[in-house]
Amino acid sequence: MILEALGSALLGLILAWAAAHRLSHRLPARPLVLSTGVAGALFGDFVTHTALGPGSTLPSLLGAAIVSAASLSLLLRPTTRRLRRSAPA
Repeated sequence: MILEALGSALLGLILAWAAAHRLSHRLPARPLVLSTGVAGALFGDFVTHTALGPGSTLPSLLGAAIVSAASLSLLLRPTTRRLRRSAPA
């Protein structure tokens, strides 16, 4: 269980680093991105491990990667700001 948690935290850190490296112009500060990736991966590992039970390491790591990526996607900012004008009444 400890190795599974460490593996998912490392997986989340790698995903967060890759996102911060690739999309640095659309993400907030790097420490926030890295901690969000790790926290998302640990939460995803916890949820999938609880749902599937012990002995399912690969599905738990897959769940960790999915939740980490979803958490990181919530931090993305739009590329440009568009001024939306309402239609005249």
